[in-house]
Amino acid sequence: MNRILVFTWAFTWALTCCVVFLGFGLVSAAMAEQAPGQAPGQAQEQTRTISVNQFVEHPALDSVLRGFQEQLRDEGFQVEYRVHNAQANMATANLIARQIVGERSDLVLAIATPSAQAMAQTVKMNPSMQRTPILFSAVTDPLGAGLVKDLQHPGENITGTSDLTPMDQHLALIREIHPELTSLGVIYNSGEANSRALVNLLRAETDKAGITLEEATVARSSDVFQSARSLVGRAQAVYVPTDNTVVSAFEALAKVCQDNKLPLYAADVDSVPRGAVAALGFDYFEHGRQAGAMAARIFRGADPATTPVETQQELNLHINLPAARAMGVTIPQAVLDRAVKIIE
Repeated sequence: MNRILVFTWAFTWALTCCVVFLGFGLVSAAMAEQAPGQAPGQAQEQTRTISVNQFVEHPALDSVLRGFQEQLRDEGFQVEYRVHNAQANMATANLIARQIVGERSDLVLAIATPSAQAMAQTVKMNPSMQRTPILFSAVTDPLGAGLVKDLQHPGENITGTSDLTPMDQHLALIREIHPELTSLGVIYNSGEANSRALVNLLRAETDKAGITLEEATVARSSDVFQSARSLVGRAQAVYVPTDNTVVSAFEALAKVCQDNKLPLYAADVDSVPRGAVAALGFDYFEHGRQAGAMAARIFRGADPATTPVETQQELNLHINLPAARAMGVTIPQAVLDRAVKIIE
């Protein structure tokens, strides 16, 4: 009798263990189906942390961050963001970079060239950061800025998206609207590596076209108004590259141009509603989404060192007719017909 009881108890215990282990296996399998590394759009249970070093607040760079956040949200990632803004101050960007070291985030997003350079320099001085993926966005010349060794094979833990401007197309648009153009003004921060690179490209194009390039430089956003006034009488039109310092004070520049009937053109479409006559540029929200898609791939196992730097190819033409009238500009119908957006 005792043997029968012992056997019955042992059998029941073994059966219970099997049920428990089987249940554990099913739960583990279910959890594995929702773990990071799955296809886009599925739920991501792990909350990621991302530190953001943004150089300055203005519509284009703000759009980059919104697009980045939306892309990761659409791909199912739960993210806690630590957003820092340097307010166009390089010293502040460096301080933010050092602060980010202590945040020990899963990924760092650097928006604009100065912030990306600050993060790259911080990585060199802090070996612990060499394991943290760093993505840059809205960077014109990643090679010239010293961020990567090669666009196809960055070689370190830094990669991202470039907004290199097709300067030949920008000048062609301005000349189409102003066929008699002989002098073009450009205003930029000579301390920004991306701006120097763009002005060099613009100078090469104006030289080929026989157009005199009149330069006005700024060191801070408060200089924009006076620098803009220095172009009055020297230039027949003014062009602003994707310069963060100038764009952050774009309304001051637009006022000078309106008061003096000096046509103003921009490299980014977000500056058109702020007073530019026209811009042929990228959609910076989509630019941010592109960087967000790269972040998603890195979270799923991609190595930044072998993830090529990406550029945005599609350009949109935006036109501001009230600004054109205020500056005495008549937009040819052929240009209007190509516009993606016209502000009436």
